Amino acid sequence: MLTPEQEAVVRAIRKLVDFWQITADELDMGPQPARAPAPPPPAPTGPKYRHPLTQQTWDGQGLQPSWLKDALTREGYTVEELRVLPDAHA
Repeated sequence: MLTPEQEAVVRAIRKLVDFWQITADELDMGPQPARAPAPPPPAPTGPKYRHPLTQQTWDGQGLQPSWLKDALTREGYTVEELRVLPDAHA
């Protein structure tokens, strides 16, 4: 399945081929290289933020959880106070 951008490119190419009356034989581009597989998603790295009292955590992916928003806006914590420090043993 093509992305919308790819579909637009294909339409533009077809218009050019029709305009210039290019035949399929003239488009022979030889064997096509195989596409490289998509890289695997990154492995989870653990929590990046932790509430010091409730111990709730967030890995920094997706929407901010409500506990983090509350800690920053209502409880007066700073981002640095909630950030999980890298393990010194790693």
